[in-house]
Amino acid sequence: MSLQEQQSLESAYVMGTFARKPVEFVGGRGMTLVDDAGREYLDFLSGIGCDCLGHCPPVLVDAIGAQASQLIHVSNYFYIPQRGEVAAHLSDLLNRYAPEGEQGPWKTFFTNSGAESNECALKLARLHGRRRAQEAGGPDAPVPYHVVTVDASFHGRTMMTLAATAQPKFHVDFAPMPDGFYDVPRNDVAALEAVFAEHGAAICAVMLECVQGESGVHPMTPEFLAAARRLTREHGALLICDEVQCGIFRTGRPFGFQHYGVVPDVVAMAKGIAGGFPAGACAARAEVADLFAPGDHGTTFGGSCLAVAAAHAVLGELDAGGYEQRAAEAGAYLRERLAALPRVHDVRGLGLMVGCDLAEDAPSAPEVVAAALEAGFVLNATGPRTLRFLPPLICEKSHIDALVDTLAALI
Repeated sequence: MSLQEQQSLESAYVMGTFARKPVEFVGGRGMTLVDDAGREYLDFLSGIGCDCLGHCPPVLVDAIGAQASQLIHVSNYFYIPQRGEVAAHLSDLLNRYAPEGEQGPWKTFFTNSGAESNECALKLARLHGRRRAQEAGGPDAPVPYHVVTVDASFHGRTMMTLAATAQPKFHVDFAPMPDGFYDVPRNDVAALEAVFAEHGAAICAVMLECVQGESGVHPMTPEFLAAARRLTREHGALLICDEVQCGIFRTGRPFGFQHYGVVPDVVAMAKGIAGGFPAGACAARAEVADLFAPGDHGTTFGGSCLAVAAAHAVLGELDAGGYEQRAAEAGAYLRERLAALPRVHDVRGLGLMVGCDLAEDAPSAPEVVAAALEAGFVLNATGPRTLRFLPPLICEKSHIDALVDTLAALI
């Protein structure tokens, strides 16, 4: 079916929650996407960071096909192959780079998306706060349920994760939002200390992205992460790292927090975990995870046969294929090439999670994205003057050179 036919059908029958670009992709392989007219594009968005091994990698295609021919879905009332293996692998990855004495088993709840992973993390934090209060003061003790978040964060589109997203523009049309959130400016240690000084007894967690993605790729500072870890421990609260976008090897390590020398209590993940197949996970240190009892949380499709087969294949390939080094080196090269462009400034990021801002005398970021699409490149703008790059982790220097040479002409 042609692009025009798809546009007509979607206009009539699909909710208009996305301003889609005028292209219909029908195929892809590696870094390349193909539209309905047979034209090829280099993809520097990778399904918003999901297609970590590129499009249709054989290891993922084979894993999904083999599982689909055996068993697709039976629900979480039963055991299935590979779910335990994936959870054990995630525990190993979460312990990697942990300071001495900080290692220990992690337990995982499997979800379908990043928003669901963050919902699980928030429920677990409130449950932890309730149990802590009851142990200290009995069943009628005041329960800490507030979560500290960071300005310009993004944690999802459900009502609870939207409330956690400290961007008022997302709240206006859906008020009243669920309460229980304090937000502080990004990397402002003094503000974080002040909110704990004023509200510490009411706080059950700090929730943050080590590298904010939707705001335009803004890393946290080591000082801010260290303060968040110190303050949560001092007040008996949890540190939640939202690794939905910056996790799964994208920053050059399995998880973003591993650049900072801290270990959180809860980690939310999704996007690259199954290479583009819908999957997510919320992992917690065992002593926190064990607060959940049967019936406290659940999902119909999370951790399905297909999802864990895909995650098992993707995580195995990422871990064995040298992708920590590949993402780190390609990301450093991309930032170097972007920084050398005129009218580009504040190039930032970790690994292959990169953002930059365009000068006021340059075309706007949406204009650059549109022109790049015409030139055969899939890009993303997160604001009027901000570009974000989330290419597959198979990205090579030749792909980056082609992109930057095109950007030089467009900008």
